[in-house]
Amino acid sequence: MSLHAPYPQGRPRRLRRDDFTRNLVREHRVTAHDLIYPVFVQDGQRRRDAVASMPGVERLSLDLLLPVAEQCVALGIPVMALFPVIDASLKTPDGREAWNPEGLVPRVVRELKKRFPQLGVMTDVALDPFTSHGQDGLLDETGYIMNDETVEVLVKQALTQAQAGVDIVAPSDMMDGRIGAIRSALEERRLIHTRIMAYSAKYASAFYGPFRDAVGSASNLGKSNKKVYQMDPGNTDEALREVAMDIAEGADMVMVKPGMPYLDIVRRVKDEFHVPTFAYQVSGEYAMLKAAAQNGWLDHDAVMLESLLGFKRAGADGVLTYFAIDAAKLLRS
Repeated sequence: MSLHAPYPQGRPRRLRRDDFTRNLVREHRVTAHDLIYPVFVQDGQRRRDAVASMPGVERLSLDLLLPVAEQCVALGIPVMALFPVIDASLKTPDGREAWNPEGLVPRVVRELKKRFPQLGVMTDVALDPFTSHGQDGLLDETGYIMNDETVEVLVKQALTQAQAGVDIVAPSDMMDGRIGAIRSALEERRLIHTRIMAYSAKYASAFYGPFRDAVGSASNLGKSNKKVYQMDPGNTDEALREVAMDIAEGADMVMVKPGMPYLDIVRRVKDEFHVPTFAYQVSGEYAMLKAAAQNGWLDHDAVMLESLLGFKRAGADGVLTYFAIDAAKLLRS
């Protein structure tokens, strides 16, 4: 820590006196370019279903999603992240719909890239929206989530998405070795421009509830949990090991999830590896802020922007947030 002039020679408040000085010396800023907008897409036409536990968030059919993509482009939001809501009739124990080249996700990717080539599109690589049991992987006869067998089908899913033209595949499953397997498969097929954003430090968190409501996996999962593959919330050194493995296996970017309760992890990852690092402001975080604002307990816009600034201050290069549209509008004004 460098020495500073003692009071009264040093008066820190001089640099807080007015707007222009505060703007001049501000260390961190949030811009629309820092934001990734997660959206929920479903089959059909003119379908718009509110997610009760996430005020302002909707499941949209592709025709209604297209204007949202256009809005992202206009606001300067660089990437939209797709999360599918799959009809129950298509869910199976092995989640085979996940690698159907004519499935919902590949069709949406193709249409988005055709209409908005300048908008980055990111897709989730995990089986939970597609499995009848709601887990991210394949189960053995005891109900344990198998690792290597799951990785084999995740590779199929990632290749299907990449061949549809997606810009970024984002494995969120937390299976060991899946980044290396996906990277090798992409290279073998000369899909060399497909980026991988690895959910490297994804914790077995209680903050995911509203998301599972949104994609329809909550009822399938029931009373089960994901603790045998997602990380223990009490661990920090383990996060660094996970990130190191994913970088070594070919990840272009890494992610910490959830966000605000894990800002210490974001800071440690950024300080240790100096790679593009992202955080996911998850559904539970969004729902809490929305509920408090609706009750008049917090100033909606102020806490939204302050929370996003907190990610940047902690070292995140970008944030996945359901606030992206609202934040980008405010940041533009």
